[in-house]
Amino acid sequence: MPPTSETLIHGAGLLLLISGTVFFTAGTVGLIRFPDVRSRLHALAKADTLGLGLVLLGAGLLLGSWSAAVVLLLTWLLALGAASTSAHVLARLEAEKSDGTEPR
Repeated sequence: MPPTSETLIHGAGLLLLISGTVFFTAGTVGLIRFPDVRSRLHALAKADTLGLGLVLLGAGLLLGSWSAAVVLLLTWLLALGAASTSAHVLARLEAEKSDGTEPR
């Protein structure tokens, strides 16, 4: 018996959720294991942004609603901007701190 489109969409959604969780875990491992602040920020910002995108894409597939998909997309775009901005600010403060100058 061939799989239906609903079964394939459900499987793809679950696969995306699991993949996103793997990226979240990788970001957390990078946060714990990397030696300096900049490396930790890079690992965390990149892995969490991709992980959130995959989780939200999987959730959008499982919900099956266009309105929910739009809300999830807007959520991901907001998180994308917030993560990159906060990582930049933290890296800049750390760089100024290590240089011995006062942050602006």
